[in-house]
Amino acid sequence: MQAPPASIGLLLPAFTLWWREIVRFYRQKSRVVGVIASPLLFWLVIGSGFGTSFRSGNAPGQQHYLDYFYPGALIMIVLFTSIFTMMSVIEDRKEGFLLSVMVAPMPRSAIVLGKVLGGTTLSAVQGLIFLAFAPFVGVHVGVGDFLLVTLVVFLVAFALTSLGFAIAWPMDSTQAFHAIINLFLIPLWLLSGSLFPLAGASGWLRFLMRLNPLTYGVEALRGLLYPESSAVLPLPSSLAALGLFTLVMFGLCFLRVNRRSTRPAA
Repeated sequence: MQAPPASIGLLLPAFTLWWREIVRFYRQKSRVVGVIASPLLFWLVIGSGFGTSFRSGNAPGQQHYLDYFYPGALIMIVLFTSIFTMMSVIEDRKEGFLLSVMVAPMPRSAIVLGKVLGGTTLSAVQGLIFLAFAPFVGVHVGVGDFLLVTLVVFLVAFALTSLGFAIAWPMDSTQAFHAIINLFLIPLWLLSGSLFPLAGASGWLRFLMRLNPLTYGVEALRGLLYPESSAVLPLPSSLAALGLFTLVMFGLCFLRVNRRSTRPAA
């Protein structure tokens, strides 16, 4: 009997896990509403509160804080969806599903690929849905720019989902997961240029922001949505930094999953 190709042994389990993440998420209507409603409310309240008292320049997209904050709110949706979707890793461990998957005759890389692609799809779709509010801030995205925006959102979503997977994999408590989120990932978003511009920050803060990979995602989106604004970071450099961040985070997932441990998997 001929053995099945190695690609089937990887792709079919990965597709199954990917589809399970999609169905699982959209069956929980409160999560779908909360993921979009919370950043939308945050964007409207913070943006309207600062109003015209904050200006990073005279170009379009910098006159009102709602305009400036829009790319940061989009990244916020991607961040929240990517990270909290990966709590399913902890839930699967508690329910025993993860153990049954790990003892199945398939490579562990299929677990990483399926779970990460599932979270990436969800977060990228949620972020792109938020683009429906773009006309309200005077943004009209052409086909070419929309494809580039989609690429940026996908890279950010893939990298953050991989990071969430790497954090959730060794944990068996959602409380510990939330503690890591509050301690590490929220400052990562705050120092991304979402709330205040990179150019106007103090020296030490600017240094931290340039080390932050999310900064390149926010700047890339701001440059694509507001092409007339002065870009602090060129688009090719931002895309290269996001690509590198994505590869590093995805590689970290493989290292965590294939690391031998005496701890039980479930």
